[in-house]
Amino acid sequence: MRRGWKILLAVLAGLAVLLTLNTIALDNETRKAEVTVDGGEILRLPGGNLQVWDSGEPPDSAISDRPGGPGKPPPIVLIHCFSCSINWWDELIPLLEQGGHRVIAIDLLGHGGSEKPQSGYTMENQAQLVAGALSQLGVEGATVVGHSLGGTVAVALAEQSSELVDRLVIVDQAPDDSFGDLDLIAQLAFTPVIGEAVQRITPDFVIRDGLGQAFAPGFDVPDQFVEDFNRMTYTSFDHSAGEEEVYTDEEPLDQRIRSAFVPLLVIFGAEDQIYDSREALSAYADVPGAQTELVQGAGHSPNVESPARTAALILAFAKPPPQPPKPESKPKKGNGKAQKQASAKTQRQRSGGARKSGAAGKQRGGSAAQTKANSQRDGSQDRQKQSGD
Repeated sequence: MRRGWKILLAVLAGLAVLLTLNTIALDNETRKAEVTVDGGEILRLPGGNLQVWDSGEPPDSAISDRPGGPGKPPPIVLIHCFSCSINWWDELIPLLEQGGHRVIAIDLLGHGGSEKPQSGYTMENQAQLVAGALSQLGVEGATVVGHSLGGTVAVALAEQSSELVDRLVIVDQAPDDSFGDLDLIAQLAFTPVIGEAVQRITPDFVIRDGLGQAFAPGFDVPDQFVEDFNRMTYTSFDHSAGEEEVYTDEEPLDQRIRSAFVPLLVIFGAEDQIYDSREALSAYADVPGAQTELVQGAGHSPNVESPARTAALILAFAKPPPQPPKPESKPKKGNGKAQKQASAKTQRQRSGGARKSGAAGKQRGGSAAQTKANSQRDGSQDRQKQSGD
């Protein structure tokens, strides 16, 4: 009996050592930035290197032929959700490009192909990195679209760098965590020691099942999204979620947006399994001038589940105001004066010609009268001569 207890205690001690070593290893794990999407590039930034995807400036024909008339549409910046990446915008990007917009998608620090350091995951730092990336790309006055965690970062960006954000779109991100709750398994993933152990042993099918909460029931989670989750370190996973909670607990997003004075569109899927979509929309509706939209049939990720509807809402919101009509060109003062002078000269020429014509007529008339008089005089002389004869 005593031997059995000794074996059990030895097993538990060994397990504790393994858990401790695993915790230390995962908590100190870092990863360098790498290109993980076609057309992606790594931007070197103080505080962490980010992967970005940039469509570039659209051709002039795309701008001139866009619905609604000519005018350069604003760039659209896309910031993904928690444990996600640029890949979550794949279905949406082509639809936004069709509107003539330059589209930029960014992997947040700790996500996708971006660097994964041991620290730097506060919302303020994430926003600062996004601002640095946009500055390098020469982007300002953008419509910034943030999905879930990306919505929180987008709000922080609007607070810090208002010149970069002309309009703000939040997709399925509640003002704070009081609008939803995590299930028990999700909560265990953030528990010290247990969370690290869970990440180490969790198979892909369990990850896929957990990601299913980000969609309406029955949605088939793509393999790529499971790979995106597996690219994270435990530190980036744990700190990203924790820092977002700190940020929204200090002041909810709807209150922060009031102070930022930025036009707002909020989109929620009607079947969101993480937040109460209607309550969240109601809170945002109190922000002056805010627009709210509920996408039927979609869950927490309408950008993936209903890309056409989501793109239409974003394009309508991002549409620049109509261009004022160009003023009609007026003749220059010098030209008008020259026209008047030319007209007067022409009139004088016409008058002079008429006078010369009249004089010529009088001369012709006088000559005819003289000829007639001479003829009569000659005829009289002839008759007198005949009579004398």
